[in-house]
Amino acid sequence: ATEADVRGAYERMCAAVREAVRLEEVMGLLGWDEQVMMPPGAAEARGRQKAVVAAVVHDKLTDSRLGDALRELRELPGERLDAVLDEWERANVRDAARRFERKTRMSRELAAREAELTSRAYQVWVEARAESNFEKFAPVLQEVLEHTKLVMSLTKPEMDAYDAALDEFERGMSAARLTEIFDELRAPLQALLNEIVEAERSGCAPKDPVEALQAGPQWDPDQQEAFCREVAAALGFDSARGRLDRSVHPFTGGAGPHDVRMTTRFSADNWAEGIMGLVHEAGHAMYEQGRRGGAHDALPVSEPLSYGVHESQSLLWERCVGQSEAFWAWALPVAARSLPHLREPSVSARGAYEALNRVRPSLIRVDADEVTYPFHIMLRFELERGLFDGSLRVADLPRVWNEKMREYLGVEPPSDKEGVLQDVHWSGAAFGYFPSYALGAMMAVQIFEAAGRALPSLQADMRRGEFGALRAWLNETVHSVGSLYPSPDDLLRAVTGSPLQPAVFVRYLRNKYAGLYGIARAD
Repeated sequence: ATEADVRGAYERMCAAVREAVRLEEVMGLLGWDEQVMMPPGAAEARGRQKAVVAAVVHDKLTDSRLGDALRELRELPGERLDAVLDEWERANVRDAARRFERKTRMSRELAAREAELTSRAYQVWVEARAESNFEKFAPVLQEVLEHTKLVMSLTKPEMDAYDAALDEFERGMSAARLTEIFDELRAPLQALLNEIVEAERSGCAPKDPVEALQAGPQWDPDQQEAFCREVAAALGFDSARGRLDRSVHPFTGGAGPHDVRMTTRFSADNWAEGIMGLVHEAGHAMYEQGRRGGAHDALPVSEPLSYGVHESQSLLWERCVGQSEAFWAWALPVAARSLPHLREPSVSARGAYEALNRVRPSLIRVDADEVTYPFHIMLRFELERGLFDGSLRVADLPRVWNEKMREYLGVEPPSDKEGVLQDVHWSGAAFGYFPSYALGAMMAVQIFEAAGRALPSLQADMRRGEFGALRAWLNETVHSVGSLYPSPDDLLRAVTGSPLQPAVFVRYLRNKYAGLYGIARAD
């Protein structure tokens, strides 16, 4: 094959992939609208619309033109591809072929059914959560579970069904590897949590927040939103290519890097939820806006490497930046412009830092602190593994959920809404997604420590509200790199010098909370 033959096959592959991606972007807008703007009476019609679009996307992803171009490229000797295509283009071929092989194993009808089923399940989840009634959600959850098992068995027959589900979110991840990671985390985290609880009992914990930093009507949701819009702009969210809205469950979606839609929710009863939710979603949004464009726009190499890597960016901004004392040294005066009660002399950056970093076992995952958060993920991982291997029935989820909450965190949900119904993920067939949150938390710390080594003035910059250097460094090392590397460990080696190291996360937590609770440091 001549260079022109190779280049021709590659361009045909790119054209076919881009057609499918543009339709997926349309699907992204339909999903955003469903959760933010759509009237409830349109739910059934939206399910039908998404089913039709999903079927057309499936047709594009399994089109014979794409298959022919990929076959031409895959039949070439490796050295021929290396001579004509650069590493970014070869990554496009690798990932396009991986996706094509899996999509061709799933029928058009099954793709359409998934879109209709998950749209219906989402609406039932919203109602069941509002009523705190798991029995209302259980039948459709059973349908979603059986559908997911079927899809995994068809598209990845060589893999265990739950490993296949995990692989959708973290390339090559398995339940066995996750068990190793969580086993490495569990004991030192439990020891740290026990020490913190004991410090709390003995009066060594930070003082309760001053009145101005406590929940109450002074935290007007509209004023919170005004402050959050200023924060998003300062962090680097480009509002010319994105927007901020409110939804039941905070998320970031939209139609690719040119149209990024993020949402959060605001409450006078929990001001940290809205503000930290905004910083979290801005981390996701800046990853999306920072994806590689040009010749690689809408191609596989421009896509985020994994959900854990994506989560590392949201958690880096939320926890390493937004929950730091340095951030609040800048943010408090900004917040006071929208929230005048924060002008009181008793309010300080240290006070905000202490208020945001209290460690208290709680019921809701998205509100959990850094120390207890991984336990929420371990619980969900164990439940999902049970659902997939048949050792746990859907009907038993509320009971086992509550038992594990008692075991891990010593708290028990008083209702399904605050327990098994709190998360949207299972309604969207996102089994295997939850571990990405814990993996992302560990990656975030490892990447932020590398950023600190590369940017010696990082803490001083944060105190001044100057986040451009950090954002640019992340864009260069993570966002624009996309899916160039074959795995998150390979990316971490390039960015930080080593693969994922849970011990780095444990050390970070111990050293941080030693300064808050007077317990022993790790170093």
